[in-house]
Amino acid sequence: MVKDLRDKTGAGMMDCKKVLEASEGNIAQAIEMLRQKGLASANKKSQRVAAEGVVESYIHTGSKIGVLLELNCETDFVARRTEFQTLAKDIAMQVAASPNVEYVSLEEIPESIIIEEKRIEAGREDLQDKPDNVKEKILAGRIEKRLKELSLVDQAFIKQTDITVGELITKNIALLGENIQLKRFEKFIVGGGAPKQENNFVDDVAQMLEKK
Repeated sequence: MVKDLRDKTGAGMMDCKKVLEASEGNIAQAIEMLRQKGLASANKKSQRVAAEGVVESYIHTGSKIGVLLELNCETDFVARRTEFQTLAKDIAMQVAASPNVEYVSLEEIPESIIIEEKRIEAGREDLQDKPDNVKEKILAGRIEKRLKELSLVDQAFIKQTDITVGELITKNIALLGENIQLKRFEKFIVGGGAPKQENNFVDDVAQMLEKK
């Protein structure tokens, strides 16, 4: 029932669940409640062109991790609003706090990565003796879980863990009345782009003795 309501309105999963509980499962009433909140129209707005926006930065405490991201909206007016800029800052902080995230959404994950993840999971020992139908079901669940770990919009929002980053964006679409799209992001970690020198303690001691 939650899925049906999401398909009809484009509202977030938790929003659909809450209004279904409040309406005691009455779909028509649930849709009306979502419309009153402005959430049912967010999906339609997501089809509109978003070419304005901001480039946001976040430097984590200690200056070892930094994030740059581009968040788009439809007009410069909305881009300058406090709510939009707060959203950009929150998402940048989310990227810094999500060590496994590499892509904006599931749709951006390359097929080669999906194939490799399937290969790894299919080779795990705990699946080898299971019937094929059971194995396929377990494998599908594990792959879905792993891919969502790589997707930013599928992460639980760090400031409100009962919604995802994607649902947070949807809420702001409803609030601000414009399409909002997370275009891209990049995370920078000190030393992440350079090979680290590995010291061998035994060799170091031997070299010191040779010099004496």
